[in-house]
Amino acid sequence: MKIELTPEQSADKAAFRAFVDAEIFRHADQFDQQESIPSTLIRKIGKQGYLGLNLPVQHGGAGKDMITLGLLHEEAGRACSSVRSLLTVHGMVAQSVLRWGSGLLKERWLRRLARGEVIGAYGLTEPNVGSDAQSIETQAERIRDVYVLNGRKKWISFGEIADVFLIFARCQDKLTAFFVERETPGLSIEPIRGMLGTRAAMLAEVYLKDCRIPQDNLIGREGFGFTHVLPATLDFGRYSVAWGCVGIAQACLEACIQYTGERKQFGFYLKDHQLIRQMITDMVANIKAARLLCYQAGYYKDAGDPRTLSETIIAKYFASTMAARVASNAVQIHGAHGCSSESSVQRYLRDAKVMEIIEGSTQILQISIAQNAASA
Repeated sequence: MKIELTPEQSADKAAFRAFVDAEIFRHADQFDQQESIPSTLIRKIGKQGYLGLNLPVQHGGAGKDMITLGLLHEEAGRACSSVRSLLTVHGMVAQSVLRWGSGLLKERWLRRLARGEVIGAYGLTEPNVGSDAQSIETQAERIRDVYVLNGRKKWISFGEIADVFLIFARCQDKLTAFFVERETPGLSIEPIRGMLGTRAAMLAEVYLKDCRIPQDNLIGREGFGFTHVLPATLDFGRYSVAWGCVGIAQACLEACIQYTGERKQFGFYLKDHQLIRQMITDMVANIKAARLLCYQAGYYKDAGDPRTLSETIIAKYFASTMAARVASNAVQIHGAHGCSSESSVQRYLRDAKVMEIIEGSTQILQISIAQNAASA
């Protein structure tokens, strides 16, 4: 089987890289230090159509396939994992509205989401709830034609600036998803600072106190949160993170190739030392393997093959653990310089660690992969 990008996909990849290099790559360390992404850049990303890349054209999107989406997320991840996180969580919200939103919800919000005129954030995790989504504590009570939400969400990427949120809550003990506007009375936001990685993702804690949500803002129906919305959005998120991890590792490789060709030790360039060559070789091989796993998952998505769920889990598991190893070795190769804020590789290492936790931790994915292997 030959894996090859179409001419259109190759052209899109080149365009993504050119935009990322011009607008993101050289500023990413500054974003990390300031713990924010400029609103001007977010608007540019929206105007490029990147926030609605795979949404249907009739809803304002670009109608691109999932392989092309992955290529964008790899390039974004190569430059700045926080920017890639924006593409991820915004896409999770937009896809939910597209698939299960009411007619009124789609009409009012989908085109604006596709164009990046409004920003979406994903409200699943809570202070006491991470991997165990069934234990969510946020409550929703139906009172006539509205739902009243009470609870607290934490570690919400771009929660600081989001205009709308996809909030998961328990409604009659069934996990249910709601589309919640930022201006809803009773909703308040507290920014989170000082994170290890993806520092520019503008995380926040979201408080919901007697927030009244119209029935039209229900995503699907009561109970759809666990059976439909959660699996689909996490699959989208894992796919994005997997490609983003390929991007992190690619950035590490490129940084190491440049550094080892400039730095001399014991009279020789680092690139000529045997052990350095071994580390570079491992990077190249593992990046290629992770990218192929991402291609496989994307191919299944575009083909409508249900195997994409398990293949995406494998891709995310392998790519995230791979990126963490590659980034660690990149810091090792750069030595003290790699531990300094003067070098981007220390940011890659911090971001890569986060990738092993979000959208299904390494341990949760190991359980899933092993269970699927045992039942195959």
